[in-house]
Amino acid sequence: MKDVGSWRASHAGAVPPLWLSLPSINPHLASSSGESSKIASCDISISPSSLVVRFGDPVKANCSKQKAGFPVLGWEVSVGTPESTLGEFLVWRVDRLTEWSIKAMCYAVSDVEGKCDKALSLTVYQPPTAVSITYVNHTGPLFESSHYSLQCTVQDVAPLEKVILTFYKGLTMLSQIKFNHTRQKTPVNESITQSIVPRKEDNGTQYWCEAKLELGPEGPQQPLVVASQKLTLLVLSHPQLVNSTKLHQTCGKCRVKNPQSDGSGTTNSYQTRFLLAALLAQMIIQQ
Repeated sequence: MKDVGSWRASHAGAVPPLWLSLPSINPHLASSSGESSKIASCDISISPSSLVVRFGDPVKANCSKQKAGFPVLGWEVSVGTPESTLGEFLVWRVDRLTEWSIKAMCYAVSDVEGKCDKALSLTVYQPPTAVSITYVNHTGPLFESSHYSLQCTVQDVAPLEKVILTFYKGLTMLSQIKFNHTRQKTPVNESITQSIVPRKEDNGTQYWCEAKLELGPEGPQQPLVVASQKLTLLVLSHPQLVNSTKLHQTCGKCRVKNPQSDGSGTTNSYQTRFLLAALLAQMIIQQ
């Protein structure tokens, strides 16, 4: 580790950290390398201890020390780092937070006991810009007893690990997916699918889905929920094949009698075809 002289030589023109003005403090103990000493007696307090911030909103946290033996107090953070202080507290403040993956840590330095630190729990979130539901590889009406898939897509949401996607049939929940296995911090698009086998009585039923951000007690008081549009099912019955024997018996009653050459007989061929079509339609409906 560099001593005070070498630090000044390698940081010409830079404002030196406060610990350089305290000759008795070992710079190794005050380094920002992350290898801080584990000191049980270091009493640092961060208020609030956990923050949930919407991307682009302001953020503020106060770090304070309770023990007089740690004269230097500072923040290690990638944006808005305040100058370290000899006071009892130090506020970290950013007017507009525009970083997704950010670590904020408050530290205290003692000339005898070394350095200790405490991390601020910080979650940066963004509600989804849109949620939609569609059929997978299908358009038009559905046939009863056939298999179909619905897809729910959420767009530009962060962090994904806090998202819950839910499918609904009317007011009935069908399935729910959580993404707590991922640590993706930046906004992403994500989709899930739901298989359905519609019945005749499902005609007119509405399917939909929603995305909810579960941000805990530090998040917004009202849960952030974005719902898709409603997808209304049009369910048709499969056409049934007419029994050939039944069709033959029915058609036997439709024979043409006394056909005339001018087509003015009791029943001409056009009337026969019309009757056959009507009978077939009625038989299909009665299935």
